[in-house]
Amino acid sequence: MSQIPFVRDSRPTCPICRRPGAADFRPFCSQRCADVDLGRWLNERYAIPEELDSDAPPPEPDSEG
Repeated sequence: MSQIPFVRDSRPTCPICRRPGAADFRPFCSQRCADVDLGRWLNERYAIPEELDSDAPPPEPDSEG
């Protein structure tokens, strides 16, 4: 009896729940996971690191506030 080799799913995994991604919601698997990710960005749980130039003066605070 011959064995069938394991074939890995080529779809990327959802970054939220790790299920296989769906084309309609790429890279997520569903609208729910896409909304969870958006909510995390809007609630500032994710952030892009800022590189500060050590020779530049510090930014001034906003006067509108």
